[in-house]
Amino acid sequence: MKQLCYASCSASSPVTLLEDLRNILSEARDFNHRHAVTGVLYYADGHFFQCLEGNELILELLVEKLSKDSRHREIMIYGFKSIDQAHFADWSMKYVSRSSHALQYLNEQGQEKFRPFALNADQVEAFLVHLYDAQPDEAA
Repeated sequence: MKQLCYASCSASSPVTLLEDLRNILSEARDFNHRHAVTGVLYYADGHFFQCLEGNELILELLVEKLSKDSRHREIMIYGFKSIDQAHFADWSMKYVSRSSHALQYLNEQGQEKFRPFALNADQVEAFLVHLYDAQPDEAA
């Protein structure tokens, strides 16, 4: 099993953002359920952070789809890594909002606004721990 984390900027306008976020979650949950992929999505301050877990070939397909998705721009892939078990096994796509404990961690890292491109590898790992522990939000 592999884990893939990435960050991107939202290309949505303020008018379409909420609808786009709901659509992203709905599409991800449907695709992930059908392909045994689990994960988490965090959105704040115009940026997405997503971590996906599953079969490497499926995750590579998702990266290809993501690169063609007009709702995302400036995509940064943190890389693939092997994992023994899924950390988000209970969710086809867990959604964590800005007002979670993850925000407190980001503030401790000096981020008043969410800037995932500024996170180093150790900070990404620590951020994931906060996302694992965060209560999921129903929807955007």
